[in-house]
Amino acid sequence: MADDGAADKGIEFSRQIDGYCERTSPEFWSEPINAITNGAFLIAAGIAFILALRSGRMDGPVIWLIVLMTMIGIGSFLFHTFATVWAAIADTAPIAVFILSYFTISMRYFAGYSWGWSALLTVVFIAVLVGMSGVLNPLLRDLIGGSVSYMPALLSLLALGLWLRSRSHPAGNWLIAVAILFTASLTSRALDLPLCEGLPHGTHWLWHILNGAVLGTLTVALIRHGEVRRA
Repeated sequence: MADDGAADKGIEFSRQIDGYCERTSPEFWSEPINAITNGAFLIAAGIAFILALRSGRMDGPVIWLIVLMTMIGIGSFLFHTFATVWAAIADTAPIAVFILSYFTISMRYFAGYSWGWSALLTVVFIAVLVGMSGVLNPLLRDLIGGSVSYMPALLSLLALGLWLRSRSHPAGNWLIAVAILFTASLTSRALDLPLCEGLPHGTHWLWHILNGAVLGTLTVALIRHGEVRRA
């Protein structure tokens, strides 16, 4: 499917995007497997909701992460059906918000900082992500394509898990395990186009399933090991 963009006219929100192996036309259901597997995010959100309810952990941060997981599932479904610029924004924006939200919440509930310090550390975290992207993008772009944009988040997740483990915090092992799972998830995303000739449906759908497990497990880690602190 050809890209019909007119680059000099600014952002064209209705412009079609063809970035995945399964898409072969601009039709709504051109990516049926990629679209349907976004249900993994909704299932993860549902499991987290039930666990939080049973654990008496229906506090603001937990509810917020569950809402974001739901938005990620919906946004990704829109992108893999409409495949337009506006749908891509609906897909990626909730993911970015989840990453930053989880870091802030981790600083508060796992590390024990105040909300103010947690917010300040998140600003530093954003700067680190931007810096890492600038370094990793030219090194890995040709190797793993657009998946390089998630590498800073993966490395940061691993670093946070190791740091918490060094402090004997039980969430440390959870985050390290999630980092390993996220590595497998990111690999499936990166292999979608390279394996397209042999696998007509690609591997991006596996990214959805594994990433649903990643976000769900991160939320469960907060429910189980996030100490409720009051400012």
